[in-house]
Amino acid sequence: MAACKASGYRPGMITPARYSDGAIHAPGDVTFPVAAKPRDQAVAPDLTRAVYTTDNELVCVDRIGVVRWRHAFGVFRTKVRIVRAGCVFSLDGKTVWLFQPDATGHWNDGSDTWHVLDAATGVVLASADLGTAGQGNQHVHPGGTDVLVDVGEGQDGSFLFRGRLNNNTLEVVPYPWENRVLVAFATDGHHFMTVHHEQHDVAFHTYPDGEVVMRVTVTDLGYDENARLEWTGGYLDADTAFVVAGVEGDDEEWFRHHLIDVRTGAHLGPFDAHTDDAYGVIPAGGGAWLTFDDGVFRLHVR
Repeated sequence: MAACKASGYRPGMITPARYSDGAIHAPGDVTFPVAAKPRDQAVAPDLTRAVYTTDNELVCVDRIGVVRWRHAFGVFRTKVRIVRAGCVFSLDGKTVWLFQPDATGHWNDGSDTWHVLDAATGVVLASADLGTAGQGNQHVHPGGTDVLVDVGEGQDGSFLFRGRLNNNTLEVVPYPWENRVLVAFATDGHHFMTVHHEQHDVAFHTYPDGEVVMRVTVTDLGYDENARLEWTGGYLDADTAFVVAGVEGDDEEWFRHHLIDVRTGAHLGPFDAHTDDAYGVIPAGGGAWLTFDDGVFRLHVR
């Protein structure tokens, strides 16, 4: 197993972005100074701009930290504690997608909203009301046209929506379930992974229809029913995915990464992910992955 400082990232998906010490970081020692600690952040595929959310706005900056545009969410809130607005760049870098948890953030009256902005100007191109009241995580599909948002409503479940910008309209298609959390796309975009809202299994689906082709439970990994699957995972290569199992309680707390054969569902055993963060593995394709620590992305290879 080899590890080195990451000099680039080409998994066919959006560039990873992490915050540390006053700047948004991308692989290859690329940084974007920011004036406030982001609630969420994203870096453009061409590495020229970054966007981040605060408690009240979406901000776009360049490589030296100059603000290019701002987009306010609505009514100013002194502090938003429970939820955060999320942002991602489209695969071509031309648009920024913003999930705004209005129902809990209270920037506007009503339910959560989804917006597509022009990445160059910050002008809103299209918006949609999702009818939800939760926390959202966005995922850019490798095909380049679709973005998905998974909205968790706590004990009320999790809802998944597929979005596509069509001229001035944000077309939104809901998936027909209320209990699965999207965690990753396969690099070719033909499949995706979800973890059950109650964390007892991972499912592999065809894209875009969502048909389940395989399920793996915590007991399949050799644990009893006290263990759970974290809401994370990914594809290390075309045939291999990873999941994270663990226990969290008063008496014990631990997690371990495990490999799954996505062709058969067979458990391939644990693997050393070189991170203490259950959510810290960033798949990079070809059996490689990134970790981020102390302001540095590192590349690891099986």
